[in-house]
Amino acid sequence: MVRGRVYRRRPGIYAILWREGELLLTFQAAPEPEVQLPGGGIDPGEQPLPALHREIFEETGWRIGGSRRLGVYKRYAYMPEYDLWAEKVCQVWLARPVRRLGEPTEPGHAALWASPEMALDLLPNAAERDFLRRVLR
Repeated sequence: MVRGRVYRRRPGIYAILWREGELLLTFQAAPEPEVQLPGGGIDPGEQPLPALHREIFEETGWRIGGSRRLGVYKRYAYMPEYDLWAEKVCQVWLARPVRRLGEPTEPGHAALWASPEMALDLLPNAAERDFLRRVLR
C-alpha cells in the first residue's frame, strides 16, 4: 500500500483445487506470465459461491464440488487490464474439481495440474502459499 494513493476495493474469490494428490492451477499468460490459484473478481451483485464456480470454469474448464471457505487475505495491486489500483479482498476456498467440461473460456488461461510441492514453488503470492501450506498440514 502506498500512502496517498487511491485504491478501489475489489472483492475476489480463489480456490485451492485438490484432487487425487494434485492441485489444479491456472496459468495466465498476460499481463505477465504467472501461475495462480484459479479465481478472480466477484461482480457487483454476485454472490461469492456462484462467482467461485464461474471463475473456476472460465479459468480451468472444470466444475467443482465440496466447496469450503478457508479465510480471507488482503493485498494492494495495480490491475493493468482495468487501469486500476485495487485493494483486493480475497476469499480463499478449498474445493474439489469434479468434472472437466472443456478448455478454459477466458482468453490467455490454461489449466495446469501440479504436485503440492510444485504448486508451492510456482505460486508467486505469499498469502496463497500460506493457505496452501495450511491445507497440506
